[in-house]
Amino acid sequence: MAQTNEPQSVSRRAILHAIGSAPALAAATAAEASAQTGAKAPYRRKVFDAHQWHSVEVLCDLILPADERSVSATKAGVLEFIDDWLDFRQREDGNDMLASQILGGLSWLDQESNRKFGKDFAAAASAEQKELLDRIAWPEKAAPEDHRWVAFFNRFRDLTVSGFFSSEAGVADLPYLGNKAVAEWKGCDPAVWAIIEKRLGG
Repeated sequence: MAQTNEPQSVSRRAILHAIGSAPALAAATAAEASAQTGAKAPYRRKVFDAHQWHSVEVLCDLILPADERSVSATKAGVLEFIDDWLDFRQREDGNDMLASQILGGLSWLDQESNRKFGKDFAAAASAEQKELLDRIAWPEKAAPEDHRWVAFFNRFRDLTVSGFFSSEAGVADLPYLGNKAVAEWKGCDPAVWAIIEKRLGG
């Protein structure tokens, strides 16, 4: 959920722009699901249990739903990316601090949803889910007692966007014009070069 008054209508590019200052996460370990023949075996969860997996699915698609250009976060493989990344960080860091932050945040969403609406977060209505996320999506507006969950949501949103834009679908969704042959290289655009020289003090 991007930081805007209309989170459900925002485009991927607006989301990317909003969190563009955050460093992109490295891609997770290579997919273990590919068989020698190239056929894909079912993904085997490493960190999330079945209930958490469904919660992550719902939350990822609230952050990056499908639009007219591309698929949703879950269709792009973001769930597998996050699960792989948490497992990798546990092994690499020798602790489960990141996984604990993410799992703790998912548990808080369920607890608050049950307290307010009598159902788990994934089963809540869209308006109810939005009400909870609105509490933690904007750090400057969050109540002091929610700051821990603001940090969780910021990290989860970064993971979701990093996973999407490092996927095949996400790369195709970016307006990236590199890796394409050109008939003639004309050098840097003079207007762009003038700005560069100005900023360099030339």
